[in-house]
Amino acid sequence: MKYILIIFWCSIVCQSWGREVISLNRSWKFTPGYETAKNTYTEVNLPHTWNQDALAAKVNYERGLGNYEKDIDIPAAWQGKRLYLRFKGANTITNVFINSKHAGEHRGGYTAFAMDITPYIHWGTKNNIWVRVNNSPQLDIMPLLGDFNMYGGIYRDVELIITDPFHISLSDYGSYGLYFTQTDVSREKARILAKILVKGETGCSSVIRVKIEDPQGKNIVSAEQEITFDEQGEAVGELILNISKPHLWNGRKDPFLYKTITELLRKGQITDRVEEKIGIRYFRVDPDKGFFLNDEPLQLRGVCRHQDRAEIGNALFPSHHREDMEIMKEMGVNAIRLAHYPQDRYVYDLCDEYGFIVWAEIPFVGPGGYRDKGFVDQLSFRENGKIQLKELIRQNYNHPSICFWGLFNELKQSGDDPLNYVEELNTLAHEEDPYRLTTAASNQNGALNEVTDLIAWNQYYGWYGGEPAGIGKWADAVHKKYPEKPVGISEYGAGASILHQQEELKKPVANSYWHPENWQAFFHEEHWKAIDQRPYLWGTFVWNMFDFGAAHRQEGEMAGKNDKGLVTFDRKIKKDAFYFYKANWNLEEPFVYITGKRFEKRSEMSQQIKIYSNQPEVELILNGKSLGVKKGVYGIFTWTEIQWKKGENILTARSKNGITDEVKILF
Repeated sequence: MKYILIIFWCSIVCQSWGREVISLNRSWKFTPGYETAKNTYTEVNLPHTWNQDALAAKVNYERGLGNYEKDIDIPAAWQGKRLYLRFKGANTITNVFINSKHAGEHRGGYTAFAMDITPYIHWGTKNNIWVRVNNSPQLDIMPLLGDFNMYGGIYRDVELIITDPFHISLSDYGSYGLYFTQTDVSREKARILAKILVKGETGCSSVIRVKIEDPQGKNIVSAEQEITFDEQGEAVGELILNISKPHLWNGRKDPFLYKTITELLRKGQITDRVEEKIGIRYFRVDPDKGFFLNDEPLQLRGVCRHQDRAEIGNALFPSHHREDMEIMKEMGVNAIRLAHYPQDRYVYDLCDEYGFIVWAEIPFVGPGGYRDKGFVDQLSFRENGKIQLKELIRQNYNHPSICFWGLFNELKQSGDDPLNYVEELNTLAHEEDPYRLTTAASNQNGALNEVTDLIAWNQYYGWYGGEPAGIGKWADAVHKKYPEKPVGISEYGAGASILHQQEELKKPVANSYWHPENWQAFFHEEHWKAIDQRPYLWGTFVWNMFDFGAAHRQEGEMAGKNDKGLVTFDRKIKKDAFYFYKANWNLEEPFVYITGKRFEKRSEMSQQIKIYSNQPEVELILNGKSLGVKKGVYGIFTWTEIQWKKGENILTARSKNGITDEVKILF
């Protein structure tokens, strides 16, 4: 079966045609929930989290209430317009008050939401916004738990959106009201159904106009439709647009994006206008041959990514997201699992731009190896999960990068059995979006593995048990058990500290203090060799691209952190394993890299030296003397029984085209 989809990258642009978007990120008065005295606030800018204590590895970090307050001037000239307050992310329960009146509540910490605040506005004067955020544990909101920090706060942007009464809807599960579905696509043609949700006045009519342009501004196709608003002042437009010989969005190879312009007209005047970028592509997954993009096989070389970093938690700026993408691009990544929750819309925009294939998922997180519950069989929990799934899909429906909707991570069927509920989620996902595939990340056997279109497993051979090479035998056994179902690896990884260096290659105890960097590198060498020889794996994802916060973890060189990242929590240092993948995945940027370079002071006079490079041959030079030229296997070049001299040693690796790396070793 071939799955096809047209995807639009929503990038709202401020225009003079009735819509204005104003950032409200500056100058909020923040007060913790436990602070009751008046005028005891801290001025903060958004994005913001109050959980610096989680970053300091406090296991019982503050999970409770936080208050944000701000006054804004509303001009009298805006009277007659509609005003929306849009939050891109606040964790977990958010209640909004305008001039002391309750404007609405949102339950869920990872999706956007918009509230129509027009009825509460005082025109021509200051208006007070009070936002009450609560990140305390809840039994009716996903996730119930997680091996990551549940940072509290308004940690993404907040916008005030001013529209004409006749406007493209902002009230559909936090989306921008635009859904573009590709019903037939090939290299010869693309047929697009544009579904546009609009708001106006009962009985009135308007015209919806959609245009598609190339990057140079040339019109490719356009369509118009007249609509009439119903008793609720709502209408839905459905327009067909056909493109001959479309320029396909083709992942990292060619992430081509058109531009669309959607306009709402009333009596010939534009009352609202939204511009987006668009990618056209189709894909399929074969249980024996893996993933295909635009009918071409594509080995998905993936990583997982959490949305936090050292010192600032999850209060990330656009520059942080782009830096992460640049690091992944350098390594040669072509697929990302955005775990374990919806991430900032800008992240999906960047994935469209960079050409990364994306697995996007809801925060239905099971207990994994911990003593806890990921599922409580009560109606309120079930309904909340379905709302979060609708929000994920509708807010991100138009991204070309997203191919997979993830429904759960490491659920268990003991106690309340989630099987029936996962089946309901799978049905809902296909009702919302028939053109993408569902998947899940499992860590056990059972019927849960048979619900989604695809399945993948979290496996840690060589870290929590077994040896790294065992991943190959395991994969073969799973493929044999599920011959008709595409199988993948959703997580594999090992911890590493850049401060932990050892001369011997010895497997550490996973929950211990000692996480040597050389074992992580060896772990990934063995895993990738096995993965690369198994084309039936539809996708594999390293856990994790970056170290991330997990306050409850008491292991590795620093408590409160999961150190399985290929890059440090602050993004400053790329671990040895990063360069192993770069040697295998990025053949466009020539490099050589000497491993173990942070092991500056050694004791054994005879040692092995290992180089990673994407070049065919590398020469090793010790203290000015050549030790010979080697050919690599999987980007690995090894010299044994290197004899050091007392004192300082200069080790240089050089490729045939003159690229070098150098390190000093002391004895």
